[in-house]
Parts: sequence; C-alpha cells; structure tokens
Amino acid sequence: MNETDVLYEVRRGVAWITINRPEKLNAFRGLTCDQLIEALYRAGYDDSIGAIVLAGAGDRAFCTGGDQSAHDGNYDGRGTIGLPIEQLHAAIRDVPKPVIARVQGYAIGGGNVLATLCDLTICSERAQFGQVGPKMGSVDPGYGTALLARVVGEKKAREMWFLCRRYSGQEAVEMGLANLCVPHEQLDEVVQSWGEELCERSPTALAIAKRSFNMDTAHQAGIAGMGLMALKLYYDTDESREGVNALREKRPPNFRKARQ
Repeated sequence: MNETDVLYEVRRGVAWITINRPEKLNAFRGLTCDQLIEALYRAGYDDSIGAIVLAGAGDRAFCTGGDQSAHDGNYDGRGTIGLPIEQLHAAIRDVPKPVIARVQGYAIGGGNVLATLCDLTICSERAQFGQVGPKMGSVDPGYGTALLARVVGEKKAREMWFLCRRYSGQEAVEMGLANLCVPHEQLDEVVQSWGEELCERSPTALAIAKRSFNMDTAHQAGIAGMGLMALKLYYDTDESREGVNALREKRPPNFRKARQ
C-alpha cells in the first residue's frame, strides 16, 4: 500500500491506522479515504489482528473532515461528492473487529463523524469535538446526523449541528460520544491497553456483537446514500460555495445573500 496519506502499524496484535496529514489537521482528500478503506479491510480480515485503532498524526488533530483545499463544489476523488466517504463509513462499520478512535485534539466536522462511527472512542483532555457544516456550507446528511442522534440523543445532536459549538473530551464522555477521557500523555498507553484487552476476547463473539449492534441502525446506510445525493446538489449552489469562498478569503460567510 502506498502510504502517502495513511500509516499502518501493528503493535502486539493491534493495528494502528493513522491519517498522516498533520499539516492539514488530518483533513482527508480522496486519496486519504481510499487508503483508509484499504487499511481498514487489511486489518479487519487479518486473523492476527484483534483490534483496530484509528488515529491522526501529530498533537493538534484527530481529523477535521474534508480538505477544503481539495473542494470546489466537488472533491478530488471518486464517490457521490468526489470523496468515497460512503465506502469509508461502511468500512468502519463492516470490518469484523472493534475500531477504537484515538482522539488527541480536534475531531471536527467529518472527523467528528468518524469518531461517532468507531465502536469505541478514547480521547485526551485536549480533545475537542464538534460540527461545523452549517458554518462552512456543508452538512453530513447520513451517519453524521442520524447515528449521532442515537449516540448522544436527538436534542444534543441537533444542538451540535445547529449551533456548531465545540465540546471538550470530558463533555464528550458525559454525552456518550466518547468512552473515556484521559490525560494527554497517557492516551497512547490507554488506547493500546484497550486494544490488547480486546485481543484477549473471542474474535467471533466480538464480530457477532458488532454486527448485532449495527443491525439496529443498518437502515441509516440508505439515509446516508440519499443524503449524499442531496449534498452533491447542495454543493452546486452559490450558498454552499459561499462557505468555501469565505474560508479561503478569511471572512465571515453571508449565506443569506448568496441565496438571493
């Protein structure tokens, strides 16, 4: 595997898959998604692997979603919106191994969705979670909304999306978005220890349990597919482009004027 955007390492039976774009706050482009999908399936169907860690390189960010520098009404790869995001989300859910999100910093936008999708989330006290779509001319009309509501409750999910606030690691634990918040310097040790503990469990039992949990929300794949088609149409509007342009020009967006 060409590891331009993604690093792959096995530590005592635990596969660490790391988004390696720290200069972009681990924002993903089409290539990143393709390599993450490949790495997830590589680990997921390797019998010597007992658990998977999804991480971001550097100290600042787990992942900040789609790379806006690769976005001009479309992204740079395949998939409904130019990113194979539906396949990436499916891979996290489909692999028959527990996937642990290791969140050391920002888990914002699409990064917050990835943390939501992972089976377990362990974060640092420096972590920040949140959504930014309505501030940026975007939205996740699939797992990022529907599954989030199952995870944190509908009122809290609506708050996260409508107000676009940020939440600390401890607040994420309190709302059910994360399992554990630990001191920053202990994060890797704790994540690895959880992974090794999972390696001691019956892999078949874990795979069945994971698929059983997924069955309850399997219909959301259809919601996500339809939602991404709507999102593609939205990206073709002046309203959505205003968010991208405002970011590049470092000014507040004026979405209402762009609609006129």
